[in-house]
Amino acid sequence: MTRSAGGHDETPGGPSRRHLLRIGIGVAVGAGALGSGAPAALANGPYDPTAPTIATKIKNLSGPAETGSFGAAWTDLGIPVRCPDGTMLFVCGDTYSGDQLFTGQWNAPVGLRSSSADLDNLRIDGVVQGAYGISLVDEPHTQVGDKFTTAIPSDAFVVDGVMYMHLMRGVIYDTHHTDFWRSTDNGQTWEYLCQWPGDLYGGQFQQKTYAVADDGYCYVLSTVFNREVESGMLLHRVRKESLGTPDAYEPWGYTDGNWQWNAPAPTTVFGTRKWGELCFRAMDGKYVLTWLNTDPLSIRAMVFALPTSDLTRTLEQAMILPGAPGQETANVVASPYGGFVIPGSTFGNFHIVVSQWYDVTNYRIMQYRINMLS
Repeated sequence: MTRSAGGHDETPGGPSRRHLLRIGIGVAVGAGALGSGAPAALANGPYDPTAPTIATKIKNLSGPAETGSFGAAWTDLGIPVRCPDGTMLFVCGDTYSGDQLFTGQWNAPVGLRSSSADLDNLRIDGVVQGAYGISLVDEPHTQVGDKFTTAIPSDAFVVDGVMYMHLMRGVIYDTHHTDFWRSTDNGQTWEYLCQWPGDLYGGQFQQKTYAVADDGYCYVLSTVFNREVESGMLLHRVRKESLGTPDAYEPWGYTDGNWQWNAPAPTTVFGTRKWGELCFRAMDGKYVLTWLNTDPLSIRAMVFALPTSDLTRTLEQAMILPGAPGQETANVVASPYGGFVIPGSTFGNFHIVVSQWYDVTNYRIMQYRINMLS
């Protein structure tokens, strides 16, 4: 048995952490292939497969050559957050230091740093070293049966000069709880704030992503953290000064014939799907949501006016499509996932971090520029 990047053991020939990504290889190598059969698969929202965005790979951000010297040769996610000191921190998931994936030291979460936050000059030239080596917080990878726990980040962001990080804890895709942390020293050390039970709202409050608005609130979209489970997408809001107070999160829900804040229970704002990674941001006077779509496999974006906009009527734009290793070009990537918005992006100059994993020597984060996003 080999230990997977998600913190569990996998039996050869059995399903792995990202088998949904692997089965997408070769399914679509361009817009035409992605569009075949799309109406049935995309019944939860409008989509125009004939007009995909145009993407350009900028560079690999991690890998043995780029980050091996920091004990982070193999890593994923890389949620980018611009630190108060002007550097860019990439908060990564399961990270290995050996000569191939699953070997050497296993750390999670990890903070890789670029001394420049300029979109044209991102280059990881450091790693956060702290009380737990290069793990930002303590995660012992405790064995549970034949599996192991891990700490997977779902978001990292800054509010009023303070950095925040949200983690999903437990065996991969079996979240025991999520917890929330803050840093006042540019991500060097982290202070625990609070946690939520993994089964809250039927698990649909596990994978959280935060849009920091200019009205005093952060708006939070959330889903189940398990690509094999159908999940709704919930919306909450919380005052910026109350981010670490679970009872301060107000659900958006449909009750008594109306949508309202602080409803008795949240109502899904986007039907149900098998969601991958999410990234929700306030940008250029609008809001953008990027996510890994699993059926058909693609990294997508939606742009809308308000956090409470009707997402079921918002155009879904494909940014990254799946392809076969060695046949990657433009927006076609072998086994893509992630898709986190890089701070400093605009809709005219939109950059995302894309993860990739298809074998033990191809597991990394990459920078892509997306054109024609609207």
